[in-house]
Amino acid sequence: MQDIIHLLPDSVANQIAAGEVVQRPSSVVKELMENAIDAGATKVQVLVSDGGRTLVQVIDNGVGMSETDARLAFERHATSKIKKAEDLFALNTMGFRGEALASIVAVSQVELTTRRADDELGTQIMFSGSELQSQETVAAPVGSNFKVKNLFFNIPARRKFLKSTQTELNNIVSEYERVALINCDVEFSLLHNGVELSQLPVSSFRQRIVNIFGKKINSHLLEVSVDSTLIKIKGFVGAPESARKKGALQYFFVNGRYMRHAYFAKAVQEAFANIVPAGEQVPFFLCLNVEPSRIDVNIHPTKTEIKFEDEPGLWKIILAAVRESLGRFNVAPGLDFSLDDMPEIPVMDIAAAGDRAPVAAPTVSYDPTYNPFKKNAPEYRKTDNSYWEKLYEGAEKMPNVEDSFNSAPCDEFLASLAESPQHKSEIYVPELLAQYKGQYILLSSENGLMLVHQRRAHIRVLFEKFRKQLYDKRGTIQGLLFPERIELSVAESLTLDYIMEELSYLGFDISSLGHGSYAIQGVPAGLDGLEPATLLTEIVHSVIEQTSAPKEKLYEKMALSMAKQMAVVAGQVLQREEMVALVTELFATETPQYTPDGAVVTHTLQDSELARFFSK
Repeated sequence: MQDIIHLLPDSVANQIAAGEVVQRPSSVVKELMENAIDAGATKVQVLVSDGGRTLVQVIDNGVGMSETDARLAFERHATSKIKKAEDLFALNTMGFRGEALASIVAVSQVELTTRRADDELGTQIMFSGSELQSQETVAAPVGSNFKVKNLFFNIPARRKFLKSTQTELNNIVSEYERVALINCDVEFSLLHNGVELSQLPVSSFRQRIVNIFGKKINSHLLEVSVDSTLIKIKGFVGAPESARKKGALQYFFVNGRYMRHAYFAKAVQEAFANIVPAGEQVPFFLCLNVEPSRIDVNIHPTKTEIKFEDEPGLWKIILAAVRESLGRFNVAPGLDFSLDDMPEIPVMDIAAAGDRAPVAAPTVSYDPTYNPFKKNAPEYRKTDNSYWEKLYEGAEKMPNVEDSFNSAPCDEFLASLAESPQHKSEIYVPELLAQYKGQYILLSSENGLMLVHQRRAHIRVLFEKFRKQLYDKRGTIQGLLFPERIELSVAESLTLDYIMEELSYLGFDISSLGHGSYAIQGVPAGLDGLEPATLLTEIVHSVIEQTSAPKEKLYEKMALSMAKQMAVVAGQVLQREEMVALVTELFATETPQYTPDGAVVTHTLQDSELARFFSK
């Protein structure tokens, strides 16, 4: 029998490894940017075309490579970062595995031009799917210039599963921001299809945050600083008013490396307990410095998962550091009135005050029987009697308001539901009974007592309205007397540009001012009490990951985001006419029982259930 185990060719092994290292164009951007940082670059340029599909180019002014190193760098497990296993626990570089370039070159066409400062000429080397095409000596500036073309050209199935240009670009921007955010002493720029999306000069950490995410965030940043034997923490957390349900900017960096850590994120959230509403998250930008021997970054090729020694202990330090920051900036001050040095205020003895006694309060005299509308009143005789009589004519016939509210059914409501076949079986004599605690509307139904969650009902109604506007491509715009300016990050502005047309259907009139700034000149009619910038930001974050979805899905996300922002809040008292209109519109929708995201809107307490409850 023949032996069946054999070694895979390097090209095949590299393609397998590329499945973990190179998942999409943003993975290439991340690896090349980190290599540039490790090479000591002070200036890094990132240029992409078609969302990274056709080109990802990273140019740096780092130390460059020799002719031999340029060729060897593309071999698997070739690295200058470590020499022995022990070096894994003393890492001071971003990369160390020696897999990135080998994986990239296995699934793309790569061109590298590089030169060291001591060399008169540089090296240009070209690969296509791990195969060396050419290598020659060329004139080149100091540093490295990587061009990665036609990603996954030799794996059609993998290329097919790349998302839309907009989605891939959003992912590239995310990776770019993560690397740029922590490396404040490096100048970065990002261009897509020749258009500059970002230009970041050398700056402080706070200024880098502002440069990336907009000026508005600056006023919300609270500094965090702690220095202990286990860990050093520096950075910023957002003030409570910056909390949001979606899209909170949350960044952890460990020894200059971005990481995800849900456990530590809970420590930050715990510090804001009872300060921000449940379900909302605050932004944070925290840089952790620990001894390299106390962490393990060799968990996954993407190096975003890191294991720590004594994680519970670090959790408590992070919690204490954030709480100390909140206290230092008086975010949640307690009412602690000190009685020390309180001036003594004597009580006045009125009997002994004499002439200094308080002046008595003036008295007002009036005739309680006086009525200017009586015909014997002198003032009335000077007026036209018929005028007053006509003014109050028929007032005695008006029904009692309370009686009307509690018992009178709405004829229009009855008629509309009676004509609706889908609800005819459920409600046969609807009668609006009351509003309970500003949250539920009580109705009499055929089978019992129906409760309608008024906020969810309003969400369903508004959702249908906004979705129709999107499909009909028309909305009512209410112009603003003074345009409102909004600052967005690169990722947010890319998404806003993508949905600009759809926003006009919802009633927004927006113009770009360049570099992530926009002027809101018109808003949807009926936006009373809501901040246009807040509503717009929520819509953007609701679809930021949906840019590759079909238009129908995009419309639903946008309509639902608008509906949730504009729906009545819990506890809001509604007038009878408002409740009737809301319930009527609710039962005119196709699925009144649930909100678009599946929450229950109506519930009926059956007559039989009520009867059992009162049977004894």
